[in-house]
Order: sequence, then structure tokens, then C-alpha cells
Amino acid sequence: MNGLSTILIVVGLFLLGGIYSFAKQQMPKGVIVLLSVAAAMCLAAGVLRLDVWA
Repeated sequence: MNGLSTILIVVGLFLLGGIYSFAKQQMPKGVIVLLSVAAAMCLAAGVLRLDVWA
């Protein structure tokens, strides 16, 4: 596993935890959507950088 892939996946999972926390605190929907998009992009980039797909 590449180091950058690991970092991207960990950041994506961290953002997913933030989404859960913000949803429980009734934060504005815009913040939750922005965090969701950021988490999806980090996770997708991290998974696509893995060499298992080649």
C-alpha cells in the first residue's frame, strides 16, 4: 500500500467520523454536504491509487 493512499483513506475515514458527529449535533446541512463530498473524494482517491486495481 502506498503511503499517500494510506493517508487519503485515513483522512476520508476521519471526515466520515466528522459527518456523523455533525449530524448528531444538528449542524447546518451545507457543512454536512461539504464534508461528505470531501470524504468521498479522499476515499475514492485513496482507493484508486492502490495498485490492486491494475
